[in-house]
Amino acid sequence: MKDRLTEIGFAAGWRLVRTLPLPAARALFNAAADRAYRKNGPGTQRLRRNLTQVLGREAPDQLVRDGLRSYARYWLEAFRLPSGTRQQFLDGFGISPEHYDYLKTAMSEGTGVVLALPHLANWDAAAAWVASNDWPMVTVAERLKPEGVYRQFLAYREKLGMQVIPLTGGERPPLDLLAERLQQGWMVCLLGDRDLSRGGVEVEFFGGRTRMPAGPAILAIRTGAPLYAADLSFTPTQTYAVLRPITPPVDGPLDVRVKATTQMLADAFAAGIAEHPQDWHMLQKLWL
Repeated sequence: MKDRLTEIGFAAGWRLVRTLPLPAARALFNAAADRAYRKNGPGTQRLRRNLTQVLGREAPDQLVRDGLRSYARYWLEAFRLPSGTRQQFLDGFGISPEHYDYLKTAMSEGTGVVLALPHLANWDAAAAWVASNDWPMVTVAERLKPEGVYRQFLAYREKLGMQVIPLTGGERPPLDLLAERLQQGWMVCLLGDRDLSRGGVEVEFFGGRTRMPAGPAILAIRTGAPLYAADLSFTPTQTYAVLRPITPPVDGPLDVRVKATTQMLADAFAAGIAEHPQDWHMLQKLWL
């Protein structure tokens, strides 16, 4: 019954939030974020601890409140994205001409691109923008529970224009499929600041130790595709992207090169998160 109610709740969110005028929907989600701040539940407490690690000092109340509002904005936009148009997807995302040219050149040359993203701002808006540029894109999704919610997210992301590979339970290993897509000239976009397999690469991150997935590094090294850390942040009207190029080492054992590349990604993620910590939606335990 609990799983079914969860499924109904997400389905209602996708249907009902799109019917509200944007100012009313924004006010509703901000109110929910402020209520979560006042209740100070486990997610809010974890966000505060994570932001404290980022700052190296106690996270101020305003930053925690802003972080929850940013997280609410992600959900508001996620629920409304399926009814967006191609032009709205293009207008709702910003990137500098130089960084746009990085992607356009790689995609036109057929080399494929690996984009590794932390949980910043609205990564689904980034995916919708990629698809609206007619670039084929693939990602990996964690199998959520209940299964009905996973299927809803799968349908949602496929409607935005991406191919989604399950992290577990698929017919072939995800890395093999992703490498195949890169060789076909696709863009591979992976959330890379939290390891879901518990077998990731240990890195230093904001003065502590954590694990991050090895996938982006392995794919870039295996295929030679360019690798970028994508730093996302919210502006009043857009999700804005800054791309940080990562160059994997070419010499040495594979495991050493993967570890070094993943550490470079962690450093790039940290640079972006430090610039706009309120947009980092990390409400789970991260550091070891």
